[in-house]
Amino acid sequence: MIDFAKTLYARHNGVIHAYLSMTGGSAGRLVLSLVYFICIANGLSVAEFGLFATASAAGIMISRVLAFGFMSPLYRVATVKPLLVGTYSAGFVAGAVLSLPLIAILCLAIYYAVFARDMALGVFLALMAAEIICWRGLEVVAIVLNGLGRFGRAALLVVIGTGMRTAAALGFSFSHWASLETWSLLYLASNLVSLLIAVIWFFPKVRLRWRPGLYIRRWVDSVSVAGAEVLFYIQSEFDKIAVLAIGGPQVSGIYAIIMRLADLTALPVRSFNTLLVQKIMRTPGTISSWRTRLTIEALVAAVSFMAIAAMAIYLWIFPRGLGNNVAEAAPYLMAVLLVPSFRNLVEYHSELLYATGRTVRRIFNLVIAGVVKVALLAIVFKASTDVSYWAPLLNGVYLALYGASFALTYSALRGEAGRVI
Repeated sequence: MIDFAKTLYARHNGVIHAYLSMTGGSAGRLVLSLVYFICIANGLSVAEFGLFATASAAGIMISRVLAFGFMSPLYRVATVKPLLVGTYSAGFVAGAVLSLPLIAILCLAIYYAVFARDMALGVFLALMAAEIICWRGLEVVAIVLNGLGRFGRAALLVVIGTGMRTAAALGFSFSHWASLETWSLLYLASNLVSLLIAVIWFFPKVRLRWRPGLYIRRWVDSVSVAGAEVLFYIQSEFDKIAVLAIGGPQVSGIYAIIMRLADLTALPVRSFNTLLVQKIMRTPGTISSWRTRLTIEALVAAVSFMAIAAMAIYLWIFPRGLGNNVAEAAPYLMAVLLVPSFRNLVEYHSELLYATGRTVRRIFNLVIAGVVKVALLAIVFKASTDVSYWAPLLNGVYLALYGASFALTYSALRGEAGRVI
């Protein structure tokens, strides 16, 4: 057994070291994210936390429009043709500037459709700027670093960004101005500092070169990826907006607390997804066998389940272990034990399609997944907004979502992979 482990390590030591670097960063980020969550979930009222979480979800969705998806060619180039990073970085900056008017229109449309009666416009726009410009900008830098194989630096950058948010949250929790307006300004300031750190100290030292001919050739891939990213985050984040619209801020706050705890289970899985995507881009036959596919799915599900179960057991023993506001949602965590596994597997399926260049099919799958999810959640919450009713039903909603994603993804993988660069 020891000899087998040594052989396995010798064969895959590069991948193992890369994963350990990324999961080390994820572990640090997990701790900071938990502290951040505790401070904000308890510093704001449950209703205000619901509004913040829902606005943040809206910002995450809209942020995928930034640069019209040109982050995708930038990442692919960093992975397989690193000498072109400077050229594609110039294309990304140009695309980001051109996308700002559309982003502004989307922000205002969502604000007046959903948030106008519960949140001031200035508060909403501060949250949007933090998510769309600042945090997405930091993510792009981290994605480029991952593409170049600098996993440790990418993980460190994300930890620093999360640390800045956590520091702001700690300051907010001890302040005498515990309002959503105050938090929106602190949130924007912490994310802006993180973006400056990312651009000045972490982005690779490259010379920007303007080559519009190259960018035009990647236009279809960029726009399709942007559409897929928006649709992915609609199906993963739109639930918060739907719950706010149907149940109001108080119900959305409890839902947001439960789903935020579920989100924390995805951090180690996403590190694995990043490495697998790069492996598939370089070696398309990596997941060709069903044995490999089902083994990976089982591992993703098991890790997700164990993570949420450990959290649920902790809150069962110590109901106020994460604060008084979280204690309102703690009894219901046991009722959603399968949700993280299904959510993380749907995200994994989306990454498989991206890695194999099936960006158009990815869009189609995400449209179907989004429709299924929103329709089922609307049925559940219109029947009752009592948490004891809808919490256990979330397992069925996400099981249906996973079943649809599984069938659509693996039927798409039967054909030949598309070109990735």
